[in-house]
Amino acid sequence: MYPSIDKVLNIIPSKYQLVYVVAKRSHQMKETKHYQLPDKEYKSSKNIGKALEEVAENLIHIAE
Repeated sequence: MYPSIDKVLNIIPSKYQLVYVVAKRSHQMKETKHYQLPDKEYKSSKNIGKALEEVAENLIHIAE
């Protein structure tokens, strides 16, 4: 159901940073109800899964 861990770790190389980014994005979704994809394109029903999908689709960019 969720994107492959290998796929998302190619985008965000640290699993700790991945957890932080996905959790933060999930909270943003909960508070603002703003999603980057149309609702029908998400496979997940929960915000944490939707945030992982956004990372897998390379919609979240991290400034280093």
